[in-house]
Amino acid sequence: MEYAVRIQNLSKQYPDFSLNNISLDIPKGSIMGLIGENGSGKSTTIKAMLDIVKRDTGEVEILGMDIREREQDIKEEIGAVFSESQFHEFLNAVQISGIMKRIYKNWDEELFSSYLSRFALPEKKKVKEYSRGMTMKLAIAAALSHHPKLLILDEATSGLDPVARDEILDLFFEFIEDGEHSVLIASHITSDLDKVADYITMIHNGSILFSEEKDQLLEDMGILRCGEEALAGLSGVRIVGVRRNPYGVEALIHGRDIVKRRYPELVVDRTNIEEIMLYSVRRDRK
Repeated sequence: MEYAVRIQNLSKQYPDFSLNNISLDIPKGSIMGLIGENGSGKSTTIKAMLDIVKRDTGEVEILGMDIREREQDIKEEIGAVFSESQFHEFLNAVQISGIMKRIYKNWDEELFSSYLSRFALPEKKKVKEYSRGMTMKLAIAAALSHHPKLLILDEATSGLDPVARDEILDLFFEFIEDGEHSVLIASHITSDLDKVADYITMIHNGSILFSEEKDQLLEDMGILRCGEEALAGLSGVRIVGVRRNPYGVEALIHGRDIVKRRYPELVVDRTNIEEIMLYSVRRDRK
């Protein structure tokens, strides 16, 4: 298998937070969703991966190249979109295109213009007059218009309405369909990742809890709904987290089909990415 990104034992220490030996592989031609609550380390991982902040330890290989040895070559092949606007508020789209043409060797003015039309973004209006959603669409258009092989997004769809997000997700599918392009999306909008992600990595308190193929993850895990007595009577069941309410107990478990066969009287429902994240973080809170 070929990889767009390979991260091994990435660490970064701050006075009040640390990344702890992050290891992560993103197969070429796939979409990886990076999830975790605010402050879990998603943005720090991306910034350390791109050498925006200096990592303490670890190795990062992007598109087969070491980021520290070939940073300029790698960044020519990356489109990155962060949660805050990347462009000065007094610029318009035409001026931005002129600037980007001097930064990227492969800047494609026609492609950029086509994205502006597709997203209904005015070319002459200043960025400060854009809504948040328009600003993020502009950033995504710019990120894609120098023909990158890897697209990295850090909460880039959070300012978009559901219709606009769906439009952007379709664009991601188009981007990877040739098998040569890849996407890393750090997002708390887990419903988007349910739709598009091939792989899910969860980070919590600076450590990776899991990194797995999404379909396999959802097939394996389930929500068990039962009473306290039934929960206590379970044997050989791997429980990720439990939530209690006045009506009983809900538990996120591994081996959904096995548990259903072993305990046919119990209700075990399918789960989704949001529930997996919530149970993994909250564990046994009431």
